[in-house]
Amino acid sequence: MRDQTENASRQKSMFASFVGGGTIGALGGLIGLGGAEFRLPLLIGLFGFPALEAVILNKAMSLLVVASALPFRARAVPVEQVATHWPVIVNLLAGSLIGAWFGAGWATRLKSETLYRVISVMLLIIAVVLVFGHDANAGTALLAGPALIVAGVFAGFVIGVIAALLGVAGGELLIPTLMLLFGIDIKLAGSLSLAVSLPTMLVGFVRYSQDQSFSVLGRNRIFLLVMAAGSVVGTFLGGQLLGLIPSALLLPLLSVILVLSAIKVWRHS
Repeated sequence: MRDQTENASRQKSMFASFVGGGTIGALGGLIGLGGAEFRLPLLIGLFGFPALEAVILNKAMSLLVVASALPFRARAVPVEQVATHWPVIVNLLAGSLIGAWFGAGWATRLKSETLYRVISVMLLIIAVVLVFGHDANAGTALLAGPALIVAGVFAGFVIGVIAALLGVAGGELLIPTLMLLFGIDIKLAGSLSLAVSLPTMLVGFVRYSQDQSFSVLGRNRIFLLVMAAGSVVGTFLGGQLLGLIPSALLLPLLSVILVLSAIKVWRHS
């Protein structure tokens, strides 16, 4: 009887993780992201993971979702087109790789309560970026020459830190940066952000592997794979639904969700 109860509980948890991952993936897919910024509050609030373990799980799922997005986007944005912008990729990576290493290191040293506060503030920042930066039109680069390179490294560092602390790909910050700072079209910016975020996440992942909390992946590998699968399916479905929901309504709605999530995480103990 006890075994049956435990099996039923596990099945319910797996179902909830798939549905939760799918819902979050759909939200992210609607705006061209992996949904990690929405998944993190779910891992903390609904599934009860401690802050650092939730960030590590989120990072692992983000890696899987971003890796799955690369071949799909290659049809719309050819690899050759992405490759021609390698100076931009290198420019941002010069800062983001360092930022990811430091960000992951800081996260492992922060007290849980402090990390909850940091996560809350960053969720609020992302909510603001979604409203004011995500739909900006591409144009000419804001700066040129050495000034643009320095600005790119600094922006990459900040994004790397945030991506590591939250366990996200960073696309919600990279895409506006690529558009506003470098004047790149939003579709190309989406693919370039993947090229920057994947190695950035890997660096953060390696840094987290040195902390004992990294064992959460082994203890919850089935949960991780099920929720990641749900996230991939949801991201695909969200992309298909994109044309049905106007951005003018969608972005403020998602920002409200992030603000409410930030409040919930702030109050978490």
